[in-house]
Amino acid sequence: MITRREFIDTLAIGAASLAVGSTAKSYAQILGSNDRVNFAVIGLNSRAYAHLSALKANKDSARITYVCDVESDILKKFADNVQKEMGYAAVTDKDFRHVLQQKDVDAITIATPDHWHTPMAIAALQTGKHVYVEKPCSHNPAEGALLVEAQRKYQKLVQMGTQQRSSPHTIEIVDKIHNGLIGRAYFAKAWYSNVRKSMGTGKEAPVPPQLDWDLWQGPAPRKPYKDNVQPYNWHWLRIYGTGETLNNGTHEIDVCRWALGVDFPNRITSSGGRYQFKDDWQFYDTLVTSFDYDDKMITWEGKSCQGMKYYNRDRGSTIMGTTGTVLVDRDGYEIYDLKGNKTSEFKTGKETTSSDLTGRDSMTDLHFANFIAGIRKGEKLNAPVSIGNVAVTMLQLSNIAWEVTRELQLDPKDGKVQHDVDAMKSWGREYEKGWAPHL
Repeated sequence: MITRREFIDTLAIGAASLAVGSTAKSYAQILGSNDRVNFAVIGLNSRAYAHLSALKANKDSARITYVCDVESDILKKFADNVQKEMGYAAVTDKDFRHVLQQKDVDAITIATPDHWHTPMAIAALQTGKHVYVEKPCSHNPAEGALLVEAQRKYQKLVQMGTQQRSSPHTIEIVDKIHNGLIGRAYFAKAWYSNVRKSMGTGKEAPVPPQLDWDLWQGPAPRKPYKDNVQPYNWHWLRIYGTGETLNNGTHEIDVCRWALGVDFPNRITSSGGRYQFKDDWQFYDTLVTSFDYDDKMITWEGKSCQGMKYYNRDRGSTIMGTTGTVLVDRDGYEIYDLKGNKTSEFKTGKETTSSDLTGRDSMTDLHFANFIAGIRKGEKLNAPVSIGNVAVTMLQLSNIAWEVTRELQLDPKDGKVQHDVDAMKSWGREYEKGWAPHL
């Protein structure tokens, strides 16, 4: 990240405007300030609206003091929604560095593009803020390891947005698996399917006046603006995104390894390709990955552009054991005997779909409640970054295995690739000068 001196220099420039903006905070925000956690929401498209809903659901213990985005129209739209949903105004700013210096910010939520997650989270920790960061917590394995180290150094809480960790029915069924419901669990299969459209072939174009393209790129090496990247298709470009495995697979793989009680595997194989369209999309649209352990295995199958469901579900996980199988997703779970006969089930009464890119749901509300209780009362986090980063790193390694088209042998202590110098070149990334995260 930038140095502390650079922080101070930048703040001096923006101090006057911030002082004026601060007067916009209403009296309603100040009431109960000693009891509530002050949040800044950063990155205000799509998933940020789930953050808003979750903070509204927890309004007795949380309030939104700042909202931040580099695109002025997105910033205004979200700020208007805060006023409508929360009943008070939040201060707006396009530069997160200003926000991190505010005393009336206790915690930030990060819903920015992936390349920002770790650099922004570490900068927040360095200024004494707690962090809720959407999955994936990092853009590459080196960043994830650095963020875990930063959290330990600065001793603030970092919750990763794998909200199924706070789902009551998932907590219940994983506990039952751990207590022998299906015998010895040894094989987990996760999947995701969607019908995403082509991102097309982008053309260099003038930067829209409402977008600060330089600040949007931040730690990423500078590229000309193209008309098919923002606000969503950055997911499919390696310089900013991490592909479908990290965009969605993180959730299911995290559940699988939680249920099996495993961390980093011994080896990873991965194969797939971009089959549906020919466009600027740099990752696969179809990927099959195997994570092998001494006596267990996890597989992931991701289909971005083919909506064929498994078990009539867009996404989910099956956990198989010596006496039966559990099928679990966000809407409930089913239990099967060894011959595949259903013996029991639980349904939440709601149905989720992979076409929902926002995900306002009770799981997210509970995940935020857990994070807030961690800050206020010392409650144990359900998805601390030290745990969340394992699934993230596993899936980043599956991307690397796909890139180098060969099996990766790993050190199960930290996930680092063994005896493969070329593969380890993708462990980290290049940064724009002055923007590399550091402790």
